[in-house]
Amino acid sequence: MKKLFAIVAVLGMFTFGSTQVFAQDAVETAPVENVEQEEAVEETAAEEAAPVVAEESVGVHKSLKTKFIEGGAEFMALVAVAMVIGLAFCVERIIYLSMAKVNTKKLMQAIADALSNNDTEAALNICRNTQGPVASICYQGLLHMNEGLETVERTIVSYGGLKSSELEKGCSWITLFIAMAPSLGFLGTVIGMVMSFDEIQQKGDISPTIVAGGMKVALITTIYGIVVALVLQVFYNFILTKIEGLVADMEDSSISLLDLLTKYNLKK
Repeated sequence: MKKLFAIVAVLGMFTFGSTQVFAQDAVETAPVENVEQEEAVEETAAEEAAPVVAEESVGVHKSLKTKFIEGGAEFMALVAVAMVIGLAFCVERIIYLSMAKVNTKKLMQAIADALSNNDTEAALNICRNTQGPVASICYQGLLHMNEGLETVERTIVSYGGLKSSELEKGCSWITLFIAMAPSLGFLGTVIGMVMSFDEIQQKGDISPTIVAGGMKVALITTIYGIVVALVLQVFYNFILTKIEGLVADMEDSSISLLDLLTKYNLKK
């Protein structure tokens, strides 16, 4: 745009003389000033918009913090402790179950290849070097393979039950904190209401301000307790889903191992 105005100014110098040049300069300057004004307005609007977003995010954080403090330090602290400990158990179970998950098809194929070559020691080494309950069950079954299929089946069933209990270890604590969080919230609500009625009794006046203040503090603990229980419940259901998947893999691998050992004994 500036180049275009410059070309027009040069043409004006040759055609209309110095007077027209000054006029053209004025025309050139005006749009530039308008552009600069528009840019200044846009920058000002952007600067004004940024603090608004920051104030909104800070406002939400500050509001949650304020509500947490208004709920009462005693019971809100208990709810927070229940959430932290419950999440710690959830994270521990998720990590453990994720590490216990293996490629069952690949593992069983490796065992089948070793048994097809009459190399039981290689099959045992494969199971020994593979983590997870599926490999452990196969290892126990291979150890008793020379004692008959019935013995192998009993060993797999008993050892599978032991591994299933290990998968569910710590889940009872998660359910405890799921139940405790809203219970602590309700307890804080009841005590807050009792304190409100005590204050009304002492002042001898049923003021809406007194009742509303006490009820608000009481209900905040219930809200936070329910939120904590919901969060822990989501993690708990996710953990149960992973446990069910591992148990299904254990059952499938047990059946596959019995089939492999049957074929191996027939070859012998």
